[in-house]
Amino acid sequence: MDAIKETVNTAIGAITGDKTTAREPSDQQLQQVRAKYEKAGQEQVFAFYDKLSSAEKAALFEQLSDFDPEYINELADKALHPPKTEATESTLEPLSPSATCSVLDSKEEDLKRWYEQGLDLIAENKVAVVLMAGGQGTRLGSSAPKGCYDIGLPSKKSLFQLQGERIAKVEELARKKSGKADVTVPWYVMTSGPTRGPTQKFFEENGYFGLKKENVVIFEQGVLPCISNDGKILLESKSKVAVAPDGNGGLYLALVKSGVVADMGKRGIQHIHAYCVDNCLVKVADPTFIGFSASKNVDIATKVVRKRNAKESVGLILQKNGRPDVVEYSEISAEDAEAKDPNDPELLKFRAANIVNHYYSYSFLESIPQWVKKLPHHVARKKIPYVNTENGETIKPEKPNGIKLEQFVFDCFPFLTLDKFACMEVKREDEFSPLKNAPGTGEDDPDTSKKDIMAQGAKWLQAAGAVIVSENGEGVEVSPLLSYGGEGLEFVKARTIKAPAYIYKLEGEA
Repeated sequence: MDAIKETVNTAIGAITGDKTTAREPSDQQLQQVRAKYEKAGQEQVFAFYDKLSSAEKAALFEQLSDFDPEYINELADKALHPPKTEATESTLEPLSPSATCSVLDSKEEDLKRWYEQGLDLIAENKVAVVLMAGGQGTRLGSSAPKGCYDIGLPSKKSLFQLQGERIAKVEELARKKSGKADVTVPWYVMTSGPTRGPTQKFFEENGYFGLKKENVVIFEQGVLPCISNDGKILLESKSKVAVAPDGNGGLYLALVKSGVVADMGKRGIQHIHAYCVDNCLVKVADPTFIGFSASKNVDIATKVVRKRNAKESVGLILQKNGRPDVVEYSEISAEDAEAKDPNDPELLKFRAANIVNHYYSYSFLESIPQWVKKLPHHVARKKIPYVNTENGETIKPEKPNGIKLEQFVFDCFPFLTLDKFACMEVKREDEFSPLKNAPGTGEDDPDTSKKDIMAQGAKWLQAAGAVIVSENGEGVEVSPLLSYGGEGLEFVKARTIKAPAYIYKLEGEA
């Protein structure tokens, strides 16, 4: 019987041209997995199994084999019936000055020292970059991964290209400083299920943006089943469990399961920069941030921008009950939100706005298996289309009928003691412009992203001695391959540049 099944699966693979077609399980394999789900009270996932095609059986079996139903039950029980805890007052304090710095008021010699140290570590091939790029551009009116999006720059470069070219430039800067020919910053790109294929294709079609293919590793974050309000795993179709990505906190498990941490170990990586794809101004593998974090000998450091005002809807990096943490704007009292810094009444006491831009030591990522199951899961109540396992009817609910579970990347911060955590404040206009909203929104949309990059370029060129002529306040795009952070632009001194413009090569270059 098993031999017949194998022949059928081979034939399906030959017809479809799919060499990786999952094989329908043997009766013994099926019974083992079915028994696990029956024991957990989740046998409804097999409601239509016997009527499925061979390929559908194989796909459903493979999906179900990836989950531990008892663990899913634990998560669902905690989410649907959270334990009652006595309300206790949390003690909130800003991080210690010894663990923080701000580029707004740091000494120039400190910034230069950190920058040089970071470049040295990059030259020693000890630095890697992790990109969280699981999001689709749905809100932007695009079905492609958000990193493929063209924000309207004169160059038409996508977010992925801007970031890839910044990696190429920082490698070049480290080569020049060290005299070494071989400098590599590996780029680990975390996608979600829907974005993995299109992301891989986009990178291939664009020649990995000048980086070597073997140094760009695309991997996938995990998913968790969607759960009904009575704790049952929902089916999206008769042959597929309804799933949702496990949140940006799924990064940690994905780094281990995909082999990324092991690959970093083989390469001798010691310092990792992690960030989100939607920030067009992100300084990828920023030498100053790497040098600062390494000099503090911490396991995690984070970049922040100064909170605009007491009411801005941002999470805050601080210490909570003596541990580093992030407190969401909805969780902080008005009194704390409005409190002033006792040392400077012009500033808010709690002003370190989280921008999901982090440093990790390799040793911390190596320890993921020891603590990853302690990460909490957050509940999002959603309207989840599902198949009724009694009659096979597809239901599109009009009100929330279930939950999606996700983890947040900062939920591991409190696992650290304060001496293993640091924070660097950077200028918002230099380093943070997120792409969140549809074109024309007027805030955190493609127009503001484009404007912020063009304004930065104009500022760099003016600092180098250029005269920018602009009728409508438009700026200038400077290619990351030409300048990483405003350096190397001396050739524009005393030149007049009419905006908008795109500067991508040195004067006299072909």
